[in-house]
Amino acid sequence: MTKVKLSKTLLACLVQVGSVFFAQSAAAQYTSEIGVGLGGLVYKGEVSPNYQFENNRPAITAFYRRDISAPITLRGALLAGMLRASDGNVEGITGNGAPLSAYRQANMKGDLYEASAVVEYNFFDYHYRKAKVHFTPYVFVGIAGYLANVKTATNNAALPSLNQSGTMLGVSVPAGFGFKYALSNRWNLGLEAGARKVFSDKLDHIDGKSSGQTDLVGNPNDQDWYFFNGISISYTFYKINCPPQYKENPKLLR
Repeated sequence: MTKVKLSKTLLACLVQVGSVFFAQSAAAQYTSEIGVGLGGLVYKGEVSPNYQFENNRPAITAFYRRDISAPITLRGALLAGMLRASDGNVEGITGNGAPLSAYRQANMKGDLYEASAVVEYNFFDYHYRKAKVHFTPYVFVGIAGYLANVKTATNNAALPSLNQSGTMLGVSVPAGFGFKYALSNRWNLGLEAGARKVFSDKLDHIDGKSSGQTDLVGNPNDQDWYFFNGISISYTFYKINCPPQYKENPKLLR
């Protein structure tokens, strides 16, 4: 099969799937969900310049979802978790400790609390019970506010300014992807991975610009991140809209 024929075939398949999906959405039931989740919270910044899976620390979440159409869902959520990172876990290019991390000898730990509002785009209507597959991947983006209580310390006596602690309020942008599976008419299982862009470089109290710090201990040109990966369970509530003729004349329902 040539590349042109393959492209046309894939395009036709996408159009067909999309037409079926949005045709279903026109008659879809309105649903809402409440759920809880368990996962890991990961920090990325000066003390952990790359995403490190071993930095995962326990986190829990509670959320409420409400669909406004078959593909679009609004979600509000609360998240609470722990943050941990250490310069001792950072590897350099050669596989040994990175020079800056070995010099700085810093570690950070603390707690983070987040309230978020996001928009989810579902590729399939997994609540549509006549479908054979009750599963959908989805992507999401939104806005969040967070409160972080973090303590940073160093084992290098020449860098006393790195020993800091405090509470920080800020705004982040959550974005990511996930999968939903309808276990039954009411219960759903979810998997999700998402990143939070923080508009600050002080989540770990190290930015290379603060008083007493130098560019030797921090990068003043980047900002911090945190990530949440987890599994969730949710319960669905259904609301079926009554056709206009029945709303205008309830006696027809008798």
